[in-house]
Amino acid sequence: MEKPLALKLAPNSIDEVIGQKHLLGKGKVLRNLVENKKLFSMILYGPPGIGKTSIANAIVKNLDVRYRFLNATMNNKKDFDIVVEEAKMYDGIVLIMDEIHRLNKDKQDLLLPQLESGLITLIGMTTSNPYFKINPAIRSRCHIFELKPLDNDDIIEGLKKACQHPDLKEIQIDDDSLKYIANLAGSDLRYAYNLLELAYYSSSDKKINLELLKTINSKPVIISDKDESGHYDLLSAFQKSIRGSDVDAALHYLARLIAIGDLDSIYRRMSVIAYEDIGLANPDIGPRVMAAISASELVGLPEARIPLGDIVVQMALSPKSNSSHIALDEAIRDVETGRCGEIPDTIKIHSTIYKYPHDYPNHFVVQQYLPNNLVGKKYFKPQDTSPNERMLKQIKEKLDKLKEGGA
Repeated sequence: MEKPLALKLAPNSIDEVIGQKHLLGKGKVLRNLVENKKLFSMILYGPPGIGKTSIANAIVKNLDVRYRFLNATMNNKKDFDIVVEEAKMYDGIVLIMDEIHRLNKDKQDLLLPQLESGLITLIGMTTSNPYFKINPAIRSRCHIFELKPLDNDDIIEGLKKACQHPDLKEIQIDDDSLKYIANLAGSDLRYAYNLLELAYYSSSDKKINLELLKTINSKPVIISDKDESGHYDLLSAFQKSIRGSDVDAALHYLARLIAIGDLDSIYRRMSVIAYEDIGLANPDIGPRVMAAISASELVGLPEARIPLGDIVVQMALSPKSNSSHIALDEAIRDVETGRCGEIPDTIKIHSTIYKYPHDYPNHFVVQQYLPNNLVGKKYFKPQDTSPNERMLKQIKEKLDKLKEGGA
């Protein structure tokens, strides 16, 4: 059976990889590793179809090293044993592993000593955030690189390259059709290649136009604008409509995201909004958002629209507050600019002068917590926009007075 075009277009060197200039551009980390002929264990993560496998394959081909490809789910322990034995035979091997976040304990136990000794160099790939989904023992032995979503320019670059392939000889396609495919693909280059190949063989005269493409894929092209940054504009509009308490606009942009089936972006953006824009004004919204996401994942589309619509209405009409993350951002700025100071003796781990608050009335006692150079610093400035935050404001004001009286 003939390989699909997407596989035939797999890059043989990092120069042929589409996108990911922040990692592969001149002077960037992965390019420098290849040029210095040095490889370390790493994890590449990002959405499907943006180049994780392409980069892994390009690196090993550039370096001309022995390598094997395994899938953490599909390949069994025996397959891993074979790779370890091969690594011992040849004094090292590069293991490219897909879906590394699904690696079970038996395979981890087999792999860890070989990573530790350097006998196996791992290039892991995952669509999941490795800081949450990958075993810490594996993660600590790898450098983590996040791949960025491809933009329309990247997808069109890949499509034009594909049109030069011998399999698509005599192909004719206009710019509008290239943009249409790129819009449908989102950031998934593999999908764009597959659609281009299908359109080519669906045509009687090797001409690809919008009419043909729409008969193949009638999914509406929602993400489209002159700057080709429509995906991010759509997510921005979704968040700002909720932040601005415009429930009708929020539902409209939610509908557009549902129409293109982009549930992952909806989930991520709602999770951010719950804490960035609503926060302390409605602390129950975070768990409610997670419950809606879980229900949506369970039932899938089209039913997922029901819990999503419900929670977006609640979020848009909820009181809003950004005081907590503004407070944290100010604290982070102090840390990043060196305003830390030594931890007070009162709260060090072996302190003999620490006062245990639960031993005092109302579980509170005045003592120093902030470093000397930050005593009196007020990061959290509660707002007065909701009953919950008004309550927190009153508690803070009361505690501040007690601190001043006990100072």
